[in-house]
Amino acid sequence: MFIPLHDRNALKHIDMQYVTVMLIVINFTVWLVTGPIATEEFANAAVLGFGYIPAIVFDYAILDPSLAVVPDEFTFVTYSFLHGDFSHLAMNMLFLWVFGDNVEDALGHFRFLLFYLLCAAAGALAHGLIDPASEAPLIGASGAVSGVVAAYFLLHPKVRVWVLVLFRIPLPLPAAIPLAFWIGQQFYMFAADPGGSVSWSAHVGGIVAGLVLVVILRRHGVPLFDRTIVSPRAVEHQSGPPEGTDTPLPGKQKPPTPWGRPT
Repeated sequence: MFIPLHDRNALKHIDMQYVTVMLIVINFTVWLVTGPIATEEFANAAVLGFGYIPAIVFDYAILDPSLAVVPDEFTFVTYSFLHGDFSHLAMNMLFLWVFGDNVEDALGHFRFLLFYLLCAAAGALAHGLIDPASEAPLIGASGAVSGVVAAYFLLHPKVRVWVLVLFRIPLPLPAAIPLAFWIGQQFYMFAADPGGSVSWSAHVGGIVAGLVLVVILRRHGVPLFDRTIVSPRAVEHQSGPPEGTDTPLPGKQKPPTPWGRPT
């Protein structure tokens, strides 16, 4: 297990990762409103109203009309903005912060937002197809974030990323190493623990969607696998070595919840 800390990977097409920041702000705001400052009754209603419930979507059950805040189809996306507790939220947002900016750079702001939402929907769909009669609400951004991680893996496998290995050892590694391990772990857990408290199927759905969508949605001329891009708007690191060969300084689990199944 590893925790990403920082990558030294310059933005080449955008000045700032506005969509990534916006998504993080929205997720933290929703967590505050439905978590620490909410009553238990309101929090439960939010999870049932906005969480993804396969049995409702596939017509195995009917949700109380007083809790049906949005159409069932909208929950393919709305579930991804809900989190069970701070550690669940923080881990997802850390992965999004470290890897989201460069994926947004490669896709552009609008297409990155579309990419993120489609990966969230793919995670929900995969979860629902595995157990369509489940009445447990699915919540969490992991399906969408898994797509972001998969996209970064295809785009920048050679870039060095500072990671905290085993929660205590900081190491700068080529992104391909920790990300390949992380992706493999999701598929392994999906096979080994399909009915566990964490929806590994949502992670796998997000990963598959991310691998496919980044190829389709990336900007014209943006290569895969860290081949050099010549761009007049490239942002150069100050006196830094070539991208993918530098060694940066450090910088920049989800426990189950009583009222929802996290991704």
